[in-house]
Amino acid sequence: MTTTMEYHNPVLLHPTVDGLDIKPDGIYVDVTFGGGGHSKEILRRLGPNGKLFAFDQDEDALANALPDERFTLINENFRFIKRFLRFHGVKGVDGILADLGVSSHQFDVPERGFSTRFDAGLDMRMSQKNDLNAYRVVNEYEEQDLRRVFFDYGELKNAPVLARTIVEARQGYPIKTTDELKEVLKKYLPEKVRNKILAQIYQAIRIEVNQEMDVLKEFIEQSLEILKPGGRFSVISYHSLEDRLVKRFIKNGMFEGEPERDFYGNFSVPFKTIGKLIVPDEAEIKINNRARSAKLRIAEKI
Repeated sequence: MTTTMEYHNPVLLHPTVDGLDIKPDGIYVDVTFGGGGHSKEILRRLGPNGKLFAFDQDEDALANALPDERFTLINENFRFIKRFLRFHGVKGVDGILADLGVSSHQFDVPERGFSTRFDAGLDMRMSQKNDLNAYRVVNEYEEQDLRRVFFDYGELKNAPVLARTIVEARQGYPIKTTDELKEVLKKYLPEKVRNKILAQIYQAIRIEVNQEMDVLKEFIEQSLEILKPGGRFSVISYHSLEDRLVKRFIKNGMFEGEPERDFYGNFSVPFKTIGKLIVPDEAEIKINNRARSAKLRIAEKI
């Protein structure tokens, strides 16, 4: 088990919680609890009758549970938000906060296999209950499936050659560690852009292992159902794939296509955007490098 100390500062702490426009007696959900930074700030602004539910599928995060009777931590994936809130007797909430992606803690624990900095077994599971891990993706996926993963989730133009190289290399022996994977792909990792391409490769495998895009879609759709009218949705994303889904759904209530017009020719949309896109300033990026690609979008259910 891990202590709170190993979790870094929460990204965009005040703007994200400000975006929820906390009512003292409201019900709020932090679906990415991690080290509890955002949750602590929500509790600080809640009155004695307010309630906060938090989700985290990573068992390490349980060590950070907050000793507050207004707080409930649920050790589950937030794709099940509606089901588990129902279990706790909650049908409608006043605000939902999500800080997407991998926590700095998960990056910093070498054996989890998330970081390009360390050699580790091919894992990359956000929840240890997951059957699928990076080893299985790299060693068992067909070539066309690997190509899809690299192209769709890593946005890598050379996805076909990366997939073919992995499939050829694993004929002789399985690729067991992150260093072995780097070795197999080294001729496609020129020094100048090595870290950037590696980050894209890791991102692609990680998204596949954790089904992050499917999870995000399910979560966003359920959030719309459980938010009360006037309820706030405050979401930080870290790469264009996530941000595109969040932005499109906030804008028109759909992930693709356009919403239908009503009798008067107006679009019927479920959210109104609150303020502009928020990104961290230089000072925050200096303190917390993970914040450099963060984008915060805030919306209110109509």
